[in-house]
Amino acid sequence: MTDTTLGAARMDRAAGTSGDYQWFRTYPKSVDWYAELKGEPLPDILDRTVSEYPNAICTSFMGATLTYREIGALADKAAKGLQQLGVTKGTRVGLLLPNVPYYPVLYYAILKAGGIVVNFNPLYTVEEIAHQAKDSGASIMITLDLKAIFPKAEALLASGVLSKLIVCPFPKVLPGLKGMLFKLAKGKELVKINASAQKAKIVSFDTLLDNDGNYKRVPIDPDSDVAVLQYTGGTTGTPKAAMLTHSNLSINLKQADLWEMHIEKGTERIMAILPFFHVFAMTTIMNRGISNAAMLILVPRFDIDMVLKLIRVTKPTTMPGVPTMFNALRNHPKMNPNDLKSLRTGVSGGAPLPVELKRNFEKEAGVILVEGYGLSETSPVATCNPVEGPVKEGSIGLPMPGTILSLRSLEDPTKEVPLGEKGEICIAGPQVMKGYWNKPEETKAAFVGKFFRTGDVGIMDADGFTYIVDRIKDLILCSGYNVYPRRIEEAIYQHPAVEEVTVIGIPDTYRGEAPMAFVKLRAGEAATPADVMKFLELKLSKIEMPAKIEFRDELPKTMVGKLSKKELRAEVMKR
Repeated sequence: MTDTTLGAARMDRAAGTSGDYQWFRTYPKSVDWYAELKGEPLPDILDRTVSEYPNAICTSFMGATLTYREIGALADKAAKGLQQLGVTKGTRVGLLLPNVPYYPVLYYAILKAGGIVVNFNPLYTVEEIAHQAKDSGASIMITLDLKAIFPKAEALLASGVLSKLIVCPFPKVLPGLKGMLFKLAKGKELVKINASAQKAKIVSFDTLLDNDGNYKRVPIDPDSDVAVLQYTGGTTGTPKAAMLTHSNLSINLKQADLWEMHIEKGTERIMAILPFFHVFAMTTIMNRGISNAAMLILVPRFDIDMVLKLIRVTKPTTMPGVPTMFNALRNHPKMNPNDLKSLRTGVSGGAPLPVELKRNFEKEAGVILVEGYGLSETSPVATCNPVEGPVKEGSIGLPMPGTILSLRSLEDPTKEVPLGEKGEICIAGPQVMKGYWNKPEETKAAFVGKFFRTGDVGIMDADGFTYIVDRIKDLILCSGYNVYPRRIEEAIYQHPAVEEVTVIGIPDTYRGEAPMAFVKLRAGEAATPADVMKFLELKLSKIEMPAKIEFRDELPKTMVGKLSKKELRAEVMKR
């Protein structure tokens, strides 16, 4: 590989040469890596679908549905309401919402008004939300009237971090009877806005919509105008906001469409289990779904029983998820392979997909499960295994159209490593962020030339498939040797009694650091740490063998459902 740019690659093609990217050897014949990908303002995507498929169902939530015409009209009114509150070009507006119909309405309303969406995780603490609000400069936030969320936003009003709070009534998005019953049976879960000491700064959703919907059109330059500030997970330090432009996001969904060509507009049904505030769901479910006039089956939180029931009733055609979700489905005692017959594909991302999980899920559920890879900084999809064509287990697949992967030396990122050697995965492409919000030094450090440095260590094979070895930060230095947690996790996952596992490095007086494995067993299965250690003897080198294995009833996960190492590291250090 070389640093040939996309433009130069197109010149190679025009000249009749094939370029020198390794993945050209096995690239799917149905996908054009050279495809011309033009960015567009995200509101245009919604408007086009509203015009072409006005009567198609856009959102399905707990039995209540809204058509694209209805969603479009609500977004227009909300856009005008936001402009009346002072939102202009570049105003940052926060969304503190789970997956409810308000989310797509207000997401697109902010963009129509000229604003920038700032995504917030509702499960974050007040301090975490306050940090991101201050960092982004979001003085207006939108949330629900649920006690689980509202008090956090109210505290930001009281402290002066926010100047306005828009509150959406949760019962109103439920079907009529369910909404009434919720007020009666679960009224204690709702807040009384008029009783808030901050009520003068609070605007109701109904008040926001009290207009004719004729908002002032704001010119958008998709290549330079930021659409979303997407905060990274912060596992390597203070969270930073990736500036994702309209082009970054609109092109990424087009790249995904090229990758999976068998999409019928107006007929797709997508399970929206992943939260929209997470970049994976925002692009692959919400934006891509709306672009294809799909029905978005909204799930406000991951409850496996509710998800299985929804799958049976709504019969989704695709389901993006993280490995733990597919694992939970596979291990559900009431899961029948016939339940998933409507699914064309499952797309796994957000965390490495264990080989054993992929094999067993596909065998037992009869559904193709493809693994993709990306980051907040890449909008997020950067690579994926082919939906049709060769799939290599344990691999993150091939680059998206127009995307270049370059593996760089861990000692000197200006140099590429030879094929087959470990290197930091670096990415160039139209979906790569503009930079980090108000952090020029961090932005500079995140790039080497035009390539974004992911912090992930990988190996590319002769066919252009890339395998993640691990994150650089997760590297365990054991007696001077590099030990990679993912390799240990993959080995433990092969034990028939193991359902979930995560491995961290712990202090070791002899080796400096040593691996420690936390394991959750399958229901009804039995094993001891000694059993697992014996099982691993022929699978791992002595240096890779865990110093300790600890069984847990549950392993910590992030809001998105990824296994989380952060809490375990903190717990071990406290000991």
